Amino acid sequence: MLKILKHNISSCAPGEWTGKWKCLIKWKSIHPPLPLPLKANSQGLLNYGRSILACSLPLDRKRHLCYSHPPHNMTVPDVRPTNPVDVNVMAIAQNHSSVLVLDYGSQYTQLITRRIREAGIFSVLFPGDASFERIKGAAPNAIILSGGPNSVHLEGSPRVPAGFFEWAESNKIPVLGICYGMQMMAAMLGGEVKAAAHGGEYGRMAMNIQPDSKCFAYLDKGVSSLNVWMSHGDEAVKLPEGFKTVAKSQQGAIVAVENPAKNFYGFQFHPEVAHTEGGMEMVKHFLLSIAGIKPDWSMKEVIDMQIKAIHDLVGPDEHVICALSGGVDSTVAATLVHKALGDRLHCVFVDNGLLRYKEAERVMDTFKNHLHLPVTMIDHTEVMLGKLKGVSDPETKRKAIGGEFIKVFQDYRDSLEKSINKSPKYLVQGTLYPDVIESCPPPGSGQKHSHTIKSHHNVGGLPKDLQFTLIEPFRELFKDEVREVGRLLGVPPRFISRHPFPGPGLAVRVMGDVTEGNKLDCLREADEIFIECIKEYGLYDEIW
Repeated sequence: MLKILKHNISSCAPGEWTGKWKCLIKWKSIHPPLPLPLKANSQGLLNYGRSILACSLPLDRKRHLCYSHPPHNMTVPDVRPTNPVDVNVMAIAQNHSSVLVLDYGSQYTQLITRRIREAGIFSVLFPGDASFERIKGAAPNAIILSGGPNSVHLEGSPRVPAGFFEWAESNKIPVLGICYGMQMMAAMLGGEVKAAAHGGEYGRMAMNIQPDSKCFAYLDKGVSSLNVWMSHGDEAVKLPEGFKTVAKSQQGAIVAVENPAKNFYGFQFHPEVAHTEGGMEMVKHFLLSIAGIKPDWSMKEVIDMQIKAIHDLVGPDEHVICALSGGVDSTVAATLVHKALGDRLHCVFVDNGLLRYKEAERVMDTFKNHLHLPVTMIDHTEVMLGKLKGVSDPETKRKAIGGEFIKVFQDYRDSLEKSINKSPKYLVQGTLYPDVIESCPPPGSGQKHSHTIKSHHNVGGLPKDLQFTLIEPFRELFKDEVREVGRLLGVPPRFISRHPFPGPGLAVRVMGDVTEGNKLDCLREADEIFIECIKEYGLYDEIW
């Protein structure tokens, strides 16, 4: 019997309470025996190595992250103020290579994370001031330090934790600093960073590459210059011991450095953007050749993993409600859950009065005749527009719409209970990783240096008293990954290629009060004309 802090958790089912601990794992055997007693870390997680054993923090709203790995099934609660994504990352890291991106506020940080995924490697984004414990807990194969708007030579600028570089070197974890990340690395390791002598470098410009560089070893012989995207007002003027300059800009600024002995590298430019010549090749070279990472992240495996996790989470007689918006994300999520649960899935499409031209009838036709999903449409137009009357602030609109959506699903749950004699306690959403990042700081996101872009109605707009356990199979995925999942699940191409449309609908495309005059009708017609025009000229699939 395994006893932890005087509470026996060896026989409890996943998610069962034992004393003050929330058991996450049903253990059949423990090899080797664990040293006792174990202590919770700063995030309230009781862990041993990469194994999450239990969570002691109070449960405010449950959010199940659908990942499951032998020899246990994990049911992870969204507890405040911890970061549930960490548990997901640690579970994935057991069976996959992974790259950790530390975010220092660059507008391109999400793009870096996506580029890594495009290379077939799982990536995750943490705030730049993440604790040392949290960084080590992610067990990354490589770490990228993002750019950002700060000046590293000014007091109070963000830094990695003390001991970070020594830990990375001793564990042979390659580190790549980009823009601010390179400057921070240089400054913390004994170099010097100052304001650029010529006012900085911005936009696309040439850099001259030094021969025999490990960073650019993939280039054909004779290639000594590349056009890259600059955006910096500071520059490294003195490198730390052991580093060498491997590229300079035309103005003479140091724009690429390396210390192969320590496995530390730096780019002053942004390789992740399309404006940088061969930028994706640079990223891949760092990940595959320098870091030696195996690309083992595939959407087929994600599908299998999520279906198994849904089976583990939802009992054989339990029913689930899915919030369908008509967009790609929720539709693919519904298709995935329907594959797992069949007719125990009940999809709800809400006409909130904020849809595009003839959207409701077109979407319902697709659901019925092409996807064969069980969908109920609810007309909530009058109530929703009443809630938005006099509201002009976009953030207030989003949160009002998110709260009203949940009320619709709660009412539908109550009516469904009368017909099937079961009260569905799960709600499926098509939440994506960018939804979580852009809504920062939502509960558990942990994002700090990147300011809130907007509160997504399905993240920051959710009410505190949710009354559902969320199933969000794509919470760790980007939209292009969800499109690939949809293709693998057989979702029709014309639906997969649909342009993104905001969950709050036209409410956030109308400035001011959406109920004034004929604003909504005018916008619907203008949007329809635009869509038809780009389809006519064959541009629809090239613009999104």
